[in-house]
Amino acid sequence: MNWCGDKPEPAFSEPWHAQVFAITVALNEAGHFEWSSWAARFGATLKAHGLAKELDGGEDYFNAWLETLESFLAETGMAEMGALQHLKTAWTEAYLSTPHGQPVRLAPEA
Repeated sequence: MNWCGDKPEPAFSEPWHAQVFAITVALNEAGHFEWSSWAARFGATLKAHGLAKELDGGEDYFNAWLETLESFLAETGMAEMGALQHLKTAWTEAYLSTPHGQPVRLAPEA
């Protein structure tokens, strides 16, 4: 853990980084894939985007992580790509329409 004075630095710079990481770990622990298989998939995504440089766990890294997870879920039939895209759009709209400092909530389905 990195320490700066009396306060530890967060392991993830954004809450969604921690969430997408936790989902992936949970899927692995539930037996949906081997971690070495995940690492190979994720490495291929990084390479496809030209992200071979050292990454520090920032936005590029976690966008690639999310892309890898989404393609894995679609390829295995655990989720449909259209449903994933619908959720991403809904969260984006909710985020953009939420006043600063307020919790982001999805609108109820009509």
